[in-house]
Amino acid sequence: MFETVIGLEVHVQLNTKTKIFCNCKTSFADHQNTHTCPVCLGLPGALPVLNKEAVKKAMMFGNAVEATVHKKSIFNRKNYFYPDLPKGYQISQFEIPVVEGGHLMIDFKEGGQKRIGITRAHLEEDAGKNIHEASCSLVDLNRAGTPLLEIVSEPDMRSADEAVLYLKKLHAIVRYLGISDANMQEGSFRCDVNVSIRPKGDEKLYTRVEIKNMNSFRFIHQAIDYEVQRQIEAWEDGLYDEDVWQETRLFDADKGETRSMRGKEESADYRYFPEPDLLPVILDEKMMEEAKNIPEMPDAKKERYVTEFGLRPYDASVITSDVETARFFEEMVSAGAEPKEAAKWLTIELQGRLKGSAGIQESPVKAPQLAKLVKRIKEGVISAKAGKDVLDELFVQPEDVDEVIEKLGLKQVSDDSAILELIDGVLSSNPQKVDEYRGGKEKLFGFFVGQVMKASKGSANPAKVNELLKKRLNP
Repeated sequence: MFETVIGLEVHVQLNTKTKIFCNCKTSFADHQNTHTCPVCLGLPGALPVLNKEAVKKAMMFGNAVEATVHKKSIFNRKNYFYPDLPKGYQISQFEIPVVEGGHLMIDFKEGGQKRIGITRAHLEEDAGKNIHEASCSLVDLNRAGTPLLEIVSEPDMRSADEAVLYLKKLHAIVRYLGISDANMQEGSFRCDVNVSIRPKGDEKLYTRVEIKNMNSFRFIHQAIDYEVQRQIEAWEDGLYDEDVWQETRLFDADKGETRSMRGKEESADYRYFPEPDLLPVILDEKMMEEAKNIPEMPDAKKERYVTEFGLRPYDASVITSDVETARFFEEMVSAGAEPKEAAKWLTIELQGRLKGSAGIQESPVKAPQLAKLVKRIKEGVISAKAGKDVLDELFVQPEDVDEVIEKLGLKQVSDDSAILELIDGVLSSNPQKVDEYRGGKEKLFGFFVGQVMKASKGSANPAKVNELLKKRLNP
């Protein structure tokens, strides 16, 4: 039996207006090489100037994960060739990062949590982008110099599931903080996955393999599962030392497998030394205090939803896992929806109708509409079953909830006299069953309820039907 050991290096693209060491605009999908200057082109004599906002955003992250934010940190040169970073080296942090230590908690669906340690989070510049065509490669340097926060975890994860839970929690934290859009499709949130195995009970760390530049939760899960199985098979076949060595691999999503890219460098291979063109970063007390002013984080919000609104921990975890979903829920509650019902209709009915990976912000039904629908069900205006029909209609045509209820004829009959008339009709048509019920066959009560609802074509208020039917059958 083997144990999996996983550590993650996540690169978060910070959403500053300009690059980390120059005034060039940060952008995605603009025309190639339009946001460049002597600094990000690496021209001789061009000097970097640190972006203060990038430092502030890194500090906010440090406070959010209860890490140490160093008052003094330094930048280093990391020397190795990037075809899309013209300087021939990367400015990064090595010896003293701005953020060190910290942790976050992952939540399991079946209940319980696990603490995942964070080793460090350091600032660095992003490389550009290679564009490979049939017979040549092109380079777009718009992204070169974009500020990155690299977040390095401890090797605390023991499965692909735990790794994905960690990444989703980390993704939520940076989105809550507002320090990155964390758009995985655009590469704003991507990670390198370090995977190794060891016999169960062994505390030794064996050879780790790095899977580079992953930007999909699904593909990360697949890549880890494949790599773990590859390493186990090598161990069992007696080929571990031959087939598993410290290297960088890529994941082929079409084939569902990892393949070798290059040997993995050690830190000495990068020949780190202090960046001579940048002074040490010294944080004053004002910046340290300002960076502590962060919004409510997912775990704190989850706890508040459980204590203040009485939600189940898992439901609260689902809602708070995404900042837009949490805002949607709170807007529903502010509009008068009962919290537990709001949670149910949001997480089950609404999100169940959103196709594919569409986020809550893409929902055609907005929070005030869904809140109004939940209230109408609570008020007995329509049944929960009819509410689903209303929601389906709202997805097609964003009308007023009350107008849709009227248009579809779904308004419940709650008038006592109207319902009693239906009840009397059903009882008079079934005298034998009435006698059997009054003779002790109480299971027939459900039959009478069904007949009344059928007679009303589903429009009678079920609670009223039950209440009045009991009075008629038990005079």
